[in-house]
Amino acid sequence: MTKTLIDLSHLFTADMPVYPGDPCVEFYQSCTIEKDGFNDHTITTVMHVGTHIDAPLHMIEGGAKIGDIALDRCHGRGVLIDARGHNIIDVGLLDGVTLQKGDIVLLFTGWGAKYREPDYFKTWPVPSEAFAMACVAAQVNMVGMDVPGPDLDAPFPIHKILLGGDVLIAENLTNLGQLLGQDNIHIHAYPVKYDADAAPMRLVAEIQTGP
Repeated sequence: MTKTLIDLSHLFTADMPVYPGDPCVEFYQSCTIEKDGFNDHTITTVMHVGTHIDAPLHMIEGGAKIGDIALDRCHGRGVLIDARGHNIIDVGLLDGVTLQKGDIVLLFTGWGAKYREPDYFKTWPVPSEAFAMACVAAQVNMVGMDVPGPDLDAPFPIHKILLGGDVLIAENLTNLGQLLGQDNIHIHAYPVKYDADAAPMRLVAEIQTGP
């Protein structure tokens, strides 16, 4: 059996795009070996930037914080949904797909290719309420996507369906196309343990092939 790891996360940089209205990231080297004897960096950021996970508290009053999420919720069988060409990711895309408790559903729209383009935050494909409710009914651990989020604007109904149903949301993924045609996918998605409603994370797909 051969194991391959595929990074599905964007690099966190000072010039990374942010959701319209959010403050830009401040990320700079604050100490150097030459001056201080060691290197250090300083960062100021909102939680919902780059590749990150939303916890229920993001949209649900009294919901769990990201630091309260059990580790076994942060990994699971990866189920890739090829949603390219669909502005609305409807429940019909689950035809022939059997979702299981603990799965991590990945929505590949192709929109992630626009990540550093101005159009990335103008409009993007989003799941329907029926799709979100199917994920909740199946008790999946997480729904991840290569777009800014599951809603285009307020009142954020898809966020509320998923987070209210205890399904985590992973946003701004990349490299999902590398999972096409793979049957044995396991996802690892561990957020930074912040006392907050969300956190940046490194999301990695583990693919096993061969005998």
